[in-house]
Amino acid sequence: MPAPSLIGVSIPRAEGVDKVAGRTTYASDISLPGMLWGKVLHSPYPHARIRSIDVTGAWQVPGVRAVVTGKDIPDHYQGKVIRDMPVLCWDKVRFVGDRVAAVAADTPEAADEALTRIVVDYEVLPAVFDPLKALDPSTPVIHENAERYAGMPKQWLATDLHNGLTRLSFGKGDVAAGFAKADLVLEHTFHVPARIQGYLEPFASLLHIDETGRVQIWASSKAPFRVRGQVSAATGVPEDRIKVNVVSIGADFGGKGDSRDVSISYFLAERSGRPVKMVMTYKDELMASNPSHPTVLTIRSGVKRDGTIVARTMRTVHASGAYGALKPNAALSTWHYVGGAYRVENASWEFLQVYTNTVPGGYFRAPGAHQYTFAVECHTDLIAKELGIDPAAYRLQTLLSDGEIDAAGSHLERIKARAVLQAALDAADWGAPKPGPNWGRGIGIFGRQIGGGLSGVHLSAHPDGGITVISPTVDQGVGTHTILRQLVAEDLQVPIEHVRVVIGDTDTAPFDEGPRASRVTYTEGTAVIKACEKLREVLLPTAASLLGRPEAEVHWEDGAFVSRDGRLSLTQAVVRAGRGEPVRVTVAEDAPRREECTYFCAQIAEVEVDPETGQVKLHRLITAHDVGTVINPITHQGQIDGGVMTGIGLALTEELLMDEADGRVTNVHLGEYKLPTTGEMPELKTVLVASEGAVGPYGASAVGEMANNSPPAAIANAIADAVDARVFELPVTAERVYRALKNQA
Repeated sequence: MPAPSLIGVSIPRAEGVDKVAGRTTYASDISLPGMLWGKVLHSPYPHARIRSIDVTGAWQVPGVRAVVTGKDIPDHYQGKVIRDMPVLCWDKVRFVGDRVAAVAADTPEAADEALTRIVVDYEVLPAVFDPLKALDPSTPVIHENAERYAGMPKQWLATDLHNGLTRLSFGKGDVAAGFAKADLVLEHTFHVPARIQGYLEPFASLLHIDETGRVQIWASSKAPFRVRGQVSAATGVPEDRIKVNVVSIGADFGGKGDSRDVSISYFLAERSGRPVKMVMTYKDELMASNPSHPTVLTIRSGVKRDGTIVARTMRTVHASGAYGALKPNAALSTWHYVGGAYRVENASWEFLQVYTNTVPGGYFRAPGAHQYTFAVECHTDLIAKELGIDPAAYRLQTLLSDGEIDAAGSHLERIKARAVLQAALDAADWGAPKPGPNWGRGIGIFGRQIGGGLSGVHLSAHPDGGITVISPTVDQGVGTHTILRQLVAEDLQVPIEHVRVVIGDTDTAPFDEGPRASRVTYTEGTAVIKACEKLREVLLPTAASLLGRPEAEVHWEDGAFVSRDGRLSLTQAVVRAGRGEPVRVTVAEDAPRREECTYFCAQIAEVEVDPETGQVKLHRLITAHDVGTVINPITHQGQIDGGVMTGIGLALTEELLMDEADGRVTNVHLGEYKLPTTGEMPELKTVLVASEGAVGPYGASAVGEMANNSPPAAIANAIADAVDARVFELPVTAERVYRALKNQA
């Protein structure tokens, strides 16, 4: 009898007990004999030339063992793809928080004291903080000859524009002809500020140059192989001399795919001859890390009276900040979902990244998506209002179906947006009377493709019946290793208690790009399934020999090799084939990026607005998802719940506030940044819409970056429904609603 299926079962998290018991090791927990503490001196100016740096005073602090400045290590740049960010600045600083010098000392206190004694002579230069103003030739040039930086993507370069960095542009049809046919043309501009990822563990690292000259790194990064490559490029140390030792990380949400200050640690360790630990404070994270991009979006649509969208243009300008170094695709990945869910006959899209004297932008869960979705979904409601059509009915008549071409010109085979929206409408009882005055309901829809790319696995079957998976994929908190255990146990029909997952370092694991793009169950899951298949292929000759039958007459069934004469367990085959040693297989997988397969989420928010103050109360949120096979229901729901909570924060409370005079972040404390807490969670109802065609193992689909992008639009649309006042800027605070009400009046 086959074992009960483990697919669709809420298996407890593999690492859960250790995390709850406090046994999990993070980068900041690692210590080595003789370890020093590294600290960084940040620029107080948004744009300035460095005339000189005097470190004499720093050396006078007891316990200081190394001091390094940008002038000591000029021409060392770092970055994920574009390497335009100095490890330490030597000629210019370009934002408040830019790294200028660093010290390593016996204690954190001594390092902090030494920083106060470094004297930097700056020549302050004019600065520009607004991305639209930065395009004006009258504003200061932030990077001269930016096209010369290593990694600059030639196909996306926008250096023909003043302070331009990258440009993505695409579309379909004849936009001018489309607008000529329109009965109605609507144009709206939306503003979205910078946000932080909100992980509780600040970035930390420890670097040691060992007795063989090998660089040993421990870092709170989800991408060990990328860290190795980035540090190699920044320092000049060959990759084969660098080993990244994997530790647990305290969440990611897109923000922990880079090496941050690890290269600074290298230069401090090189000078001191001792290990160097660096732990960012949350002030460091907020003022000098990698938030999402402040964005200005202008969308213009030409519409027929029957609601047909005959033309659309969208111009999106992202403030990249002082550098483009912190993006793994050089540009934001908006091509994944820019076409949206709506039928548009002719369209043109432009996405610009512009250098500004502000904190460099990085990746945030579904990079660029919450900005784009806010604009498109609010604009859709405004079109429906102008046409006098219910916003739900308008969407249902305008949504794409399977096999259609989206607004970006991409052919999509799998489009379940209409089914997902209808399920959300039914669950929300969309047409029911409102509970009271100043109540409103609003819709937001988001869809995207799944990521692909390189991953792999080592799988070992042991003579005692155990299975070990050496995975290169860091579990950044989503339950990845639990999913892998379920897949292996299901495929090999062994008890899940017999399967363990070990995180491999850059010496022992196959190359992996790191968790991103909602891809891990697809890429790493596919790799482990293929490893199980390969293990059976390796064991088949032994099994056939022991069963006394030709290989063609032996097949795999219910966890054993079977012929007409008998059965042979997996463990029996392993014992004989391995001669008492484990049998090991390796799979390197380059999973294709399935751009034609989309996954959709539709959300409906229900709010109550106080018209006297603009205060918004979010009462209920419905989130409906197009899903295939759910491998682990509790981790799946956890992804949805967490995404919804992120989206609520983006909608109502979160923004990095920047001083208009110098571009510095002013709310450099989590108490001031206003991450939402459980007290802000409304009544949440999840609806799962089963569908076929998902590309993950057993038909699993993407869910990780779905639920966080629609809430801002759904909530803004609900507010407009409640009090007939439209807010074009996030977050939708009481003050902004109040001003919108006054403007409406």
